[in-house]
Amino acid sequence: MTQIVDPVPNDTPGAREIQFSVPQHYNASAILFDNLAAGRGGKVAVVTERESLTYAEICAQACRIGNGLLDLGLTRGDRLVLVLNDSPDYIAAIFGALRAGLVPLLINTLSPADQIAFFLEDSAATVALTHGEHLGLFSQSSPKHLIALDSDEGKAWISKQSPDLPQADTSRDDMAFWMYSSGSTGKPKGVVHLHHDMAYTVESYAKRVLQIQESDICFSVPKIFFAYGFGNSVTFPFAAGATTALLPDRPTPERMFALIKTCRPTLFFALPTVYTALIKHPSAATADLSSVRLCISAAEVLSGDVFTAWKSRFGHEIMEGLGSTEVLHIYLSNTLDQKKLGSAGKRVPGYELKLTDRDGQSVGPGEEGILWIRGDSDAPCYWNRPDKTAETMRGDWIWTGDRFVVDQDGFYFFRGRADDLIKVSGQWVYPLEVELCLNEHPKVTECTVLGLTLADGRTTLVAAVAPGPGITGDDALSSELKDYVKTTLLPYKYPRQFLYLDTLPKTGTDKIDRQACKRLFNEMEA
Repeated sequence: MTQIVDPVPNDTPGAREIQFSVPQHYNASAILFDNLAAGRGGKVAVVTERESLTYAEICAQACRIGNGLLDLGLTRGDRLVLVLNDSPDYIAAIFGALRAGLVPLLINTLSPADQIAFFLEDSAATVALTHGEHLGLFSQSSPKHLIALDSDEGKAWISKQSPDLPQADTSRDDMAFWMYSSGSTGKPKGVVHLHHDMAYTVESYAKRVLQIQESDICFSVPKIFFAYGFGNSVTFPFAAGATTALLPDRPTPERMFALIKTCRPTLFFALPTVYTALIKHPSAATADLSSVRLCISAAEVLSGDVFTAWKSRFGHEIMEGLGSTEVLHIYLSNTLDQKKLGSAGKRVPGYELKLTDRDGQSVGPGEEGILWIRGDSDAPCYWNRPDKTAETMRGDWIWTGDRFVVDQDGFYFFRGRADDLIKVSGQWVYPLEVELCLNEHPKVTECTVLGLTLADGRTTLVAAVAPGPGITGDDALSSELKDYVKTTLLPYKYPRQFLYLDTLPKTGTDKIDRQACKRLFNEMEA
C-alpha cells in the first residue's frame, strides 16, 4: 500500500496532515461503487429537474455501459471519447469505463468537428459515446462505433447488458481518464490522469476545505468535462455519499436559478463570470438561495465588487480558489475562516508550492515569482506531446507558468501569465493588472484586456468591456475609463481602444474567451 502524506506542514492552524493509503491494486470506480457496500444503494445519487437516480440505479447503469463497451471489443487500457451533456448517462459512462479498465476522454461539447476528429486520431479511440444533439460534431471523423446514448438504439444497447460488472484489476498508477487542455495556441494537449488522482483530491480539498458531508447536494455550473466541474459534480459528492445536481443544457441565469429552486443544493460552484451574470439578472431580486451553505469560485480572479454584491444580496461570501487540469482540482483556496479578498488563497493540504524567478531561483514573500506545484494528483504527462510534457512536468513538479506573489500570511495573489507581458510605448504592462482595475469601476460589469498588434508592428493595449445595466458604451465612457486607469495605476497603462459588448464571449468552461475578443478587435482594424 502507498501512503500519501502532506509533503510540508500545513500553514492553516489546526489543519491535519493528509495520511491515507491507496492500495496498489485500485480502481477509481470505487468512489461510486463503495456507496453500495456502505448501505447507500437507495439514496439519491444524481438529480436533475426531470429525474433522479439512486446509487443502486446509477451503479447498475454504469455496469451496463461498461459491459457494452467490452462487448464492442475494447480491452483494458483502450481509450474512448465521451461527448456528453451533464447527465446521469455521462456519470454512468465515466464510471462504467473506469470499472471496465478503459480510459474515457472527457471532451468539451462545444468542440468543433475538426477538433473532435483530432481527439479521435490522437487517442486512437475507436468508440465514441454522445447525445443525439452532438452527432453533427462527428462529421469529419468516423469512429468504428458511434453511439448516441439517448437514441432508441443507444437505449437498447444499454438495456441488453448485464447490471453487474466485476472491477478491473487496475493499478493505482494506471491511466484512468484524460481531459484536453488547449492553452492559448497550438494543438490541444491530452492531460493524462491516474486512478488514484481522484482519491487524492477528495482527501486534500473535498474533506479539508469543502468539508463535504453525506447530506450535501452539489451543483456545479462548470461542466463535467472541465476539471473543476469533474471534481464538483462527480468525485466529491460520490466520495461522501452525497448527491449531485446536474444541468444538462447551457447554464443561463434562468436555468441556474430554476435548478437551485428545484434541487435545493447546499454547495454551489461557479466562476466569476457566472456570479456576475447571476447577480445582474432580474431574477436575483427574488431568487432563494437559502439551501446553499457554501459558494465556491475558481478559474478566474474574483473581483471585489462581485464578492460584495453577492454577499449583500444572498448573504453568502464566495470562497475563491485556484486549480488546474494538470493538478486535477484546486490547490490554492481561501476558507470562510481564513481569507483575503483578491487572493487565490493559501496552500491546500497535500500540495507543496514554490515561487521562483525565471532562472529557477526561489523568491521570498512579497516578491513576484512563477508558481510550481507538487502533489500526488499531478498529471504525469501530456499524451503524445513530449515537448509540452518536458516544458510543464519538470521532475515531480508542475511548472504552471503563472506569476504570483505570496504574502507573509501565506496567501497567494495571481499576477498573470509568465508570457503575457506586453510592451506599450516602451513600457512593460501586465494586462491582468489593468483588467482588475477596470473591473472595479462601477460602470463595468466584466472586461478583458489584451495586447493588439497593429499593422505597423507596434503593440497597443485594448479592452473589451460589457458596461453595467443602462450604461452606454461610447466615447464618453472610454474617456472616463482611461482616466480611471491612469489615476489608479500609472498613466501609460491605460487601454488605447475599447470594444463594448452586451456580454463578452465565453469559452465552453464559461471563462471569458480572450481569443474571440482579439478576433473582434482584429476585425475592427481590418
